[in-house]
Amino acid sequence: MRIKSSFGAFCAAALVMVGAAAQADTYPSKSVRIVVPYATGGGSDILARQIGAGLQQMWGQGVVVDNKAGASGNIGSAEVVRAPADGYTLLLQNSTMVTNLGVMGKLPYDPEKDLTPIMLLGVTPIALAAHPSLNVGNVKELMAASKAKPDALSYGSCGIGTPQHFVMELVKQQTGVAAAHAGYKGCAPAVTDVLGGQIPLAIVSANLVAPYAKNGRLKVVGVSTAQRYAQLPDTPTFEEQGLKPFDFSIWFALMGPKNLPPAVVMKLVADISTILAQPAVVANLSNAGVEPYRGTGEDLARLIKADTKRYTDLAKSANIKAE
Repeated sequence: MRIKSSFGAFCAAALVMVGAAAQADTYPSKSVRIVVPYATGGGSDILARQIGAGLQQMWGQGVVVDNKAGASGNIGSAEVVRAPADGYTLLLQNSTMVTNLGVMGKLPYDPEKDLTPIMLLGVTPIALAAHPSLNVGNVKELMAASKAKPDALSYGSCGIGTPQHFVMELVKQQTGVAAAHAGYKGCAPAVTDVLGGQIPLAIVSANLVAPYAKNGRLKVVGVSTAQRYAQLPDTPTFEEQGLKPFDFSIWFALMGPKNLPPAVVMKLVADISTILAQPAVVANLSNAGVEPYRGTGEDLARLIKADTKRYTDLAKSANIKAE
């Protein structure tokens, strides 16, 4: 009885594998939906539309970008978690997913267990910018300004619990800088207020302040990645200025429901890698502040695990709590 049962289970598993392989050979045979769990216009949306246009041309099948914003990205992500694992519903997420987990402690889904990591797509550095009136252009000068007037500094971020907020709190921990936090609803309002002098500092996506650094309307104190940002080549990284280890960025990634067929994953990785290598795509994404980065599903899984720990630890040490 046990032998017969085991043989039956083996046959069932074999049929599933054959079915998955056959499905992958014909994939995609219909329209594919890429869910972006944020509003239009952001890095995730721009990446999804760039990749979607390339895949549509490559496949001869429709690729629809579906913005499902709400609950800091949790609504759209949970919808993909519940979707069939056939490759026709995909998720374009970013590192806000793991900062949410760090702040909230738990999400409506488990990023490590409920999603298939397909590949890393790109990164955006984070920059700390100062209004020229503060007369601060690097970390050393920021520390001096804070020491001179301990209660005078404040900074705007893209929102409580965002990657930008976390990065500034780490800067404060490592430098002793005192600066009160003002969480905005998005990066653009924070940039507007630091340009207008309503706040002395803002920590935002680096591409948003690069043009103002070039025309002198803002000074950039440092960038968050291990290497300098191409649009701010003269701005030292935080790590170059003595903060170690310090390599944080907003990353963007493609995922799917758990148990996505490996052959489907391989096809997606191969085809999207081809798209991300095209010079026109690289230029378009760079103009939007996204530096293409082609990392494997294994790279993404490791990054999610590592970032979950470091953002969770930082949320505790900096007392970052959800609104």
